[in-house]
Amino acid sequence: MAISVRVIVGIIGCAFCMLLYTAPILTFKRVIKEASVGEFSCVPYILTLFTCLTYTWYGFPVVSCGWENVTVFVISAIGVLFETSFISIYLWFAPREKKKVIVLMVSLFLTIFGVSVFVSTFTIHTHHMRKLFVGSIAVVGAMSMYSSPLVAVKLVVRTKSVEFMPLYLSLFSFLTSLISLAYGILGRDPYILIPNAVGCLTGILQLVVYYIYSRGKEAPKVLVDTEPANEIEVATGRVDRNGHKISLKQYAFFPPESAAVLSLGEFRSGTGGWNVPWYTHKRN
Repeated sequence: MAISVRVIVGIIGCAFCMLLYTAPILTFKRVIKEASVGEFSCVPYILTLFTCLTYTWYGFPVVSCGWENVTVFVISAIGVLFETSFISIYLWFAPREKKKVIVLMVSLFLTIFGVSVFVSTFTIHTHHMRKLFVGSIAVVGAMSMYSSPLVAVKLVVRTKSVEFMPLYLSLFSFLTSLISLAYGILGRDPYILIPNAVGCLTGILQLVVYYIYSRGKEAPKVLVDTEPANEIEVATGRVDRNGHKISLKQYAFFPPESAAVLSLGEFRSGTGGWNVPWYTHKRN
């Protein structure tokens, strides 16, 4: 009975994982449309790729006993395809300096994965020790993956905007971790249970931060000058027919306490055609 319930929970977990994997499609449609990655980070996708690769190998019969973790294998393999696509799109539109960092990170994680496959295949000869070795690497990768959204949380707190942490992505991440946690508990598999417990906590944190900062949205304020005009009288250096100096009165709207910058400009009279210096107000 426990096995059948575990399989059902595993299938439900696969459905939520699919939602999680497809959620960034909207983000990358925007990247393609704007031809820019903006403030989006590629780190979560690289960590997710590494985690999916490791759990694909973990669910394979070489490591697990038969197909006991077939749902883990299937959904992780699908995740590899999605994350590879996302990273490729990011690389295409990322600036040159970001591309170098991304290529180095991907190369590092692929090397670690390749070494783990080689060691678990040719050096370790029992399923128990293979699960211990590969499962430990998978736990570290999954915990890093679930912790990576903290980068987005930090950005939300700094910018006071939830633009770069979509609600659906945080929600699907939390639900996937919750179902996978139940799957790990039913199968008594610590290599699935532990990272998804961390994923539940980070998912709750993301949802709380989203709730706080999405409610803090305010309509853009329009600044209107309400201060009375400040009168500036500037001497022109000319004299009229009676010998009196001609001066020009210029009205500028700026509050006395503002950091106003006065720059020298030029005023052209519409009648006489002569030039006189005048001052204009510029806002910082």
